[in-house]
Amino acid sequence: MSTWIRQFHRWLSIIFTMIVAGIFAALGMGEKPVLWVYYLPLAPLAFLMLSGLYLFVLPYALKLRRG
Repeated sequence: MSTWIRQFHRWLSIIFTMIVAGIFAALGMGEKPVLWVYYLPLAPLAFLMLSGLYLFVLPYALKLRRG
């Protein structure tokens, strides 16, 4: 399960980075994107936060479980 979450976190970070880079590229071309485009990175960011918190707490939880 931990391996799956780690892979999910990595791929999601790539998707998040591509979305943000796309927004900056659109702004650099002089086009002003529609307002909802600015909200696109929020969904991957929320999942990144949850999976990142899980991965952060995991070593401490395993240490407590072992005694």
